[in-house]
Amino acid sequence: MALTILHGTIISSPAPGKLDITPGGYLIAQDGRIRGVYAALPECYAGAPVEEYGDALILPAFCDLHLHAPQYPMLGTGMDLPLLDWLNTYTFPAEARFADPDYARDVYRKLAAELIENGTTRVCMFSSLHTEATWILMEELERAGVTGYVGKVNMDRNGLPGVLQEETAESIRETERWLERCGDFTHVHPILTPRFTPSCTDELMAWLGRKAAETGLPIQSHLSENDREVAWVRELHPDCDQYWESYRKFGLWNDRTLMAHCVWSDARERDAMRDAGVTVVHCPDSNVNVCSGTAPVRAMLREGLKVALGTDIAGGDHISMFDAVTAAIRASKVRQMTDPARPDFLTVAEAWYLGTSAGAAFFGDAPGFAPGNALHAIVLSDDDLPQSHPLSPAERLERCMYRRQKDAIRAVWSDGRKVYTGR
Repeated sequence: MALTILHGTIISSPAPGKLDITPGGYLIAQDGRIRGVYAALPECYAGAPVEEYGDALILPAFCDLHLHAPQYPMLGTGMDLPLLDWLNTYTFPAEARFADPDYARDVYRKLAAELIENGTTRVCMFSSLHTEATWILMEELERAGVTGYVGKVNMDRNGLPGVLQEETAESIRETERWLERCGDFTHVHPILTPRFTPSCTDELMAWLGRKAAETGLPIQSHLSENDREVAWVRELHPDCDQYWESYRKFGLWNDRTLMAHCVWSDARERDAMRDAGVTVVHCPDSNVNVCSGTAPVRAMLREGLKVALGTDIAGGDHISMFDAVTAAIRASKVRQMTDPARPDFLTVAEAWYLGTSAGAAFFGDAPGFAPGNALHAIVLSDDDLPQSHPLSPAERLERCMYRRQKDAIRAVWSDGRKVYTGR
């Protein structure tokens, strides 16, 4: 049986705001599954090979539960525009280029490699509406070692007709064709992906709801990201009092559903998410860049919602989940300064939990380095950074969220496999 033993300063997050810290500890996995974290090497493993990392930090790898793969080439552009203008001016034309499989291959190979180099091993990702490009994305993620879910986008209205928009029958036919080949992949799986309510006719949404019920596939989309978007949905669906109901009425609202943003979700909409088991994906970097607002994350956590993090590239301009964690902290501080309720801001340990354990829960894992979880881990060095005083492991973790030395990530494991060795 394949045995992996890592030795270093092991830190994980077993609960929001809590840290499990084992200095000089041993993280042991067998056949890709974690056996446990130990302060001393158990006698039964005496003589087994150990990967020695000294005092380096051994941390859970990140889970990015919302990002748009075809927007990777446009990172850092169009940031002066609000959401709906940004989509029409930059995003839709950029995504249209993925009709070219060679272009898709080049872009997606670079994207997959950069994800792994930054310690992101699990994703829930939007592709474009192009079937061949979506298969290429899944192939390149598997090649690099990224695991998780990828969705072929569905959009049959309010796109760019003739450039980036499907006919309804075409969208259904191509989604069926895409799904037929998804069984060829081992580590990357399909997720149904209506872009958002304004992009899909009732006929298409109803078909996706039936497909979700028939297959049990998960679902990803957007919810209450922008105030203009919320008003638009109300015009399109006057029978729905709130945005979320436009998903529920078509069978796209359950405990397999991811909803990104939820910036403008009020108490009733949040109750609906909690009661259905929907997971909120908080994308703070994007929400600020396209002037959507700051989500009420503290209220969501207090009310018992499931909340994880996403980079939302290219609305978000950082692919690193280290940056998503710190963006979540900053956004919560803005919320404290601007919300009359003055909610507590997120601590480093809380935000790091959202970027690791909370995301891993969507894939069925227990929090932290729990026995039985698949091994998803990164090794991080910080020995070249100056210190104002001797830092505790918790302080080192905090600093690494905000600042990392060059080539800080020394190794990455994904689903039990070592997929990256740093320089």
